[in-house]
Amino acid sequence: MIKTGFTLAEMAEPRQHIRHSYKGFTLAEVLITLAIIGVVAAMTIPTLVANYQTKSWNTAAQVFERKLEEALRVMNTQQTLAGYKNTEDFVNELAKHFKITKICQNDDLMSCFEDEVNWSVIDITSNTNSDNHIDISNLKTAADMGQNDWGTDTVGVQFANGTTGLIAYNPECVQNPYSNQVNGTGCLAIVYDTSGFKSPNTLGKDLRSINANLGDCAFKIQGTCYGTPFYPQALPYDQCEAEKADLNMQKCFSGENFWGGAVKACGGVDKVISRQHIDNDLIKYLYNLSESSSEAMDNLTLDKEKAQSMGFFGDSNIIWSGEEYTGDSYGAYAREFNTNSVNSGGYYGSSDSRVKTICVAN
Repeated sequence: MIKTGFTLAEMAEPRQHIRHSYKGFTLAEVLITLAIIGVVAAMTIPTLVANYQTKSWNTAAQVFERKLEEALRVMNTQQTLAGYKNTEDFVNELAKHFKITKICQNDDLMSCFEDEVNWSVIDITSNTNSDNHIDISNLKTAADMGQNDWGTDTVGVQFANGTTGLIAYNPECVQNPYSNQVNGTGCLAIVYDTSGFKSPNTLGKDLRSINANLGDCAFKIQGTCYGTPFYPQALPYDQCEAEKADLNMQKCFSGENFWGGAVKACGGVDKVISRQHIDNDLIKYLYNLSESSSEAMDNLTLDKEKAQSMGFFGDSNIIWSGEEYTGDSYGAYAREFNTNSVNSGGYYGSSDSRVKTICVAN
């Protein structure tokens, strides 16, 4: 029998109601969560932005220096790297290989460059920095860029990629169209700003230098003041022989004497950075180590921000010391600083144009 309805008794029975439970956040819980998110964001976003800016500046600097070296190599091959008496003539030739949109004379540098920059001096021993505010209007000559013997003026430039720069040229620049080692950076002193007129205009950040020093020194080690690393020009044999006693050199190499050029540029053997300061202080500081070693060290991490603040540029820097080789060969002790390693050091030949030098600042 099919039941088609309900009896009166059944209809009189109380119905069971299904109760639904709804869960959610209270207003207090939402506010607390938002507050926590805000605190975390306030703590992390500035670091993320700073890391992004640092990476951006480093990339821009690497691209700029690579393009600059490429242009100078082409000029060396075409034999248009040397022979200029002033910086403006050199810059006009450079503009054929590295696009420059504006050139400013030394009495109007601020039309091409920021009017003031922050130039930090690093004390490696105490691991402290002191900022010097440099008035660009005072950088009229190569001597104001730390190159006292060049005797040329400073020229301001604006590159097509937005980078701005101050350039001084060395009229004793040497070219060798048959050498792949000549990169030409030893022919000029340059301070450049990858962000142009935008802030912070600070050394080691958007501001970088090659062979240029705007303050009393670039860094200090145990009270000794040093300039920035640079490629020295080769010293002719006859000039080396005539001056080696005054420079405290023992021997002169008859070929391309870059070791002699380093000593000449610094003003004597005792004005070149010491082996001790290279092997101990520089390595520990640049790689954030507690101890150094005379042996090769791998699996290191170069602190690029520190290196760039001190004027190191490129992925590899070989640095002459003031320790001359006394054996049958010609040269001096040097050590190579790479992105992830430091070699064991040794005596490099005087003809090695890859080696940079660091001078005791005047």
